[in-house]
Amino acid sequence: MRYVDEFRDQDLARGLQTAIAREANAARQYRIMEFCGGHTHAIFRHGVQDLMPANVEFVHGPGCPVCVLPVSRLDMAIDLARRPGVTLLSYGDMMRVPASRRASLLKAKADGADVRMIYSTQDALKIARENPERQIVLFAIGFETTTPPTAVALQQAAREELGNFSVFCNHVLTPAAIKGIMATADEGPETGVQVDGFLGPSHVSTVIGSGPYEFVAADYAKPVVIAGFEPLDVMQSTLMVIRQLNEGRAEVENQYTRAVTRAGNEKAQALVADVFSLRDSFEWRGLGEVPDSALRIADKYAAFDAEKRFELKQYPAREAKSCECPAILRGIKKPVDCKLFGTTCTPENPIGSCMVSSEGACAAYWTYGRFRQGDSEHKTASAA
Repeated sequence: MRYVDEFRDQDLARGLQTAIAREANAARQYRIMEFCGGHTHAIFRHGVQDLMPANVEFVHGPGCPVCVLPVSRLDMAIDLARRPGVTLLSYGDMMRVPASRRASLLKAKADGADVRMIYSTQDALKIARENPERQIVLFAIGFETTTPPTAVALQQAAREELGNFSVFCNHVLTPAAIKGIMATADEGPETGVQVDGFLGPSHVSTVIGSGPYEFVAADYAKPVVIAGFEPLDVMQSTLMVIRQLNEGRAEVENQYTRAVTRAGNEKAQALVADVFSLRDSFEWRGLGEVPDSALRIADKYAAFDAEKRFELKQYPAREAKSCECPAILRGIKKPVDCKLFGTTCTPENPIGSCMVSSEGACAAYWTYGRFRQGDSEHKTASAA
């Protein structure tokens, strides 16, 4: 790749649009889940859905790390932030996510808690060094993409013997989430997702590679195509999924070859393996308890585990009444199916996490006007 414009070329988009329309069998429906929230925003920002035939539908998956964190874990972070002598560090998107009783980290900060927004794990270490009299806790969230930087911070804290630094670990795993999605498939359209194939995430796959998705093809007979983030990436990957389905194939293919290999980043994987261990189970918003789907801090770094240091307890918590975020994350509903969307729930007054995060499906619908356009079948080659 020389320039990003190469992946937003209108003529190439029209060519892919024509190929998809030609190869999509009018006698069947193609429901393709884009797992990554970045793909969801790319699809709406560039009008990719409007370039698809009526029988090709994108299903939005649980690929937004802020969105999938359950209310109970956010409640734990807010409880921690309110403790005397504690400074809680969080990435920006988490600050406004509603917790129980419409609490949030931002509101806790307004009430006097020492909650600070950071941009990197190195910011967290710097704050810990500069404030030795306070307990500095990093609220770590995210998929495999953001896990290695947390691992680096923990290793560095151990080397420096930063006794006032700890991590509240909420890192989750993409392949296990796909398995959780597929586990609902037999429940029917009311509670279980109906999906024919997947667009595999981009950044996550640069770390873990394409190999970990092979069980999806082998066990569930669903094709997976690792897709880049640009509109032409998404369109080409969609065409690859359609071709697999038409040919009766279920394989893992890699469209994003400029960044992803089968093995992934083995150095990053070794780093994560040194610092973290697998949790037996973890609760996801929308999916409930998913086995082997999250990481905890390994015993060798237990001194930096905030859950142990502060003896944190997780209590059951409910979603906001009438919020459809869990169903949206499972791929069985769209934002416009939620009666709160665009009325009670807006970016200025979010009720659910899907409206807050920059990768949330509700935020994508709102930002790019999908709720105003409805499900128009007007197709234009305006991908650029």
